[in-house]
Amino acid sequence: MTHNSKTSTLRRLRRLSHLLDNAIPIPGTSWRFGLDPVLGLLPGAGDFLGTAFSAYIVLEAARIGIPRSLLGQMVINILLDTVIGSVPIVGDIADATWKANAKNIELLETYWDSPQPEKQTDWFFLVCLLLGLLIAVTIIATLSLLVIKGFLAVINF
Repeated sequence: MTHNSKTSTLRRLRRLSHLLDNAIPIPGTSWRFGLDPVLGLLPGAGDFLGTAFSAYIVLEAARIGIPRSLLGQMVINILLDTVIGSVPIVGDIADATWKANAKNIELLETYWDSPQPEKQTDWFFLVCLLLGLLIAVTIIATLSLLVIKGFLAVINF
């Protein structure tokens, strides 16, 4: 991947991260949130959508050539975001403050500012990492839906 291509990719990922984590200002405050916690309001499906956008950032970071350790940190940030966001209402508020995508862009930019020798992307590792993320999100979304279903059954909705 050429330097110009990497720069273009990084710019695109910054915009996506901003949209997901910081695009919407709260009037009268310095606080901002993005579409990620809004998507999280959709039980189950919102977790999948948010994770899909976040996984795209990880995939593109791998294409740039960041090392396994940073890819692992990025996926852990996404998992924490998903786990936190899976708690109805309170989790969505916490999700708005965790900002996993912004954290992942910071990791990517830190690597970009002090680049290491160019390495081949370990696609097998990346596929295993993203598959593990998909399985974890599926489990979390399923549990979230079961909790909501159980709660609705208790209140005879």
